[in-house]
Amino acid sequence: MSDATEPGSYFVANYPPFPRWHADAVPAVQAAFDAAPTAGPLGLYLHVPFCRKRCKFCYFRVYTDVAAADVERYSQALAGEAALVAASRAIAGRPLKYVYFGGGTPSFLSVKQLERLVAGLHESFGWDAAEEVTFECEPGTLSEPKVRALKALGMTRISLGVENFDDRILEANGRAHLSAEILRAWEWIQAAGFPSTNVDLIAGMVGETFASWQRTVEQTLALGADSVTIYQMELPFNTVFVKDAKDGGGDVPVADWPTKRAWVAWAFERFEAAGYVVSSGYTLVRDPQRVQFRYRDMLWEGSDLAALGVASFGHLSGIHYQNATHWDDYLGEVEAGRLPIRRGLVPTPRELLIRETVLGLKKGRLDVERLWRKFGVDPRVEWADQWRALEAAGHLAAREPEPVLSRGGLLQVDSLLPAFFEPAANGG
Repeated sequence: MSDATEPGSYFVANYPPFPRWHADAVPAVQAAFDAAPTAGPLGLYLHVPFCRKRCKFCYFRVYTDVAAADVERYSQALAGEAALVAASRAIAGRPLKYVYFGGGTPSFLSVKQLERLVAGLHESFGWDAAEEVTFECEPGTLSEPKVRALKALGMTRISLGVENFDDRILEANGRAHLSAEILRAWEWIQAAGFPSTNVDLIAGMVGETFASWQRTVEQTLALGADSVTIYQMELPFNTVFVKDAKDGGGDVPVADWPTKRAWVAWAFERFEAAGYVVSSGYTLVRDPQRVQFRYRDMLWEGSDLAALGVASFGHLSGIHYQNATHWDDYLGEVEAGRLPIRRGLVPTPRELLIRETVLGLKKGRLDVERLWRKFGVDPRVEWADQWRALEAAGHLAAREPEPVLSRGGLLQVDSLLPAFFEPAANGG
């Protein structure tokens, strides 16, 4: 891996990688929905693909400048898809353990649209048994009545997409909000009294300096959020930054990887000094006993995930799948009463083991006992050569009784994970 931040994806979100998913697996996905349910926990993910602006580093399926009628049509489609999914044999009657509203910008929806959407979801699923209901927000889309409505609708964690407090940096990276909107929204969020609050930051944005990063970290500390997530800036191929660079705009001035890791290391130390605990390579939590990331932990340990919305990713009975990735295709399928599945993958047992190994390692400490119980494989033995190489490179603090990454290893964990992939997943 080059020290420079070059175009391409660095973050490991799943295994096997998404390019290996294909349309030929759709019948297997549909068969999984028609089969008996698994005994594992079930979560629900909803993709709300609307934004006030497209961030210049964003690669998700999002839409801007949409008509109100289109937003309403999509909201109704989400509720309709929920009814289709909830009626399937593999899902029917199972309690949701977690719910996640992601995007895009879920808080783009109006209060009335949110109320109708949630009412439709409750008709199909309900989430009385959910341990966590997370809702992502962009500061400029919030109002005090909307924040109160989110609390009344049962959201247990509000995640605020702050990214940075410097208005110049926010504007340079195409963010829709400015710092004044962050502070105003945070007052409303605190007053509403959500059980858990999260702030998202990005290290190494265009225009970032160590001094500006330090100011952002200090201002985030002053908010007192229950948890903070910090991601290191990437340049996926289908982003405004990369497209502009290809069109003659030159290199994108993003900090290199050693610089970003150093900035995040400094931030981790500041948050730890304030009483936070490192929960993963990206996450700090103020009270681990009270605040847990159930969505993350259950998903990384192989839970079922029913995915709603255009281009959203799900996981059912050990099978990966993705919904239709374009607006007309998605809406057409749902409105015709069909599940909008467009591609998938049926992993082998070994691929599922690798998936839970690499995702689990993102927390910095691998739960060897859990993997042994589930797969009958000791990852310390299975990947003995990889552990020795990580240890020799200074990325491993301990190999026994379970592998533990050093702080340096944790801060670049995504670059270490391909060592555990099968050759085909690494292009071999």
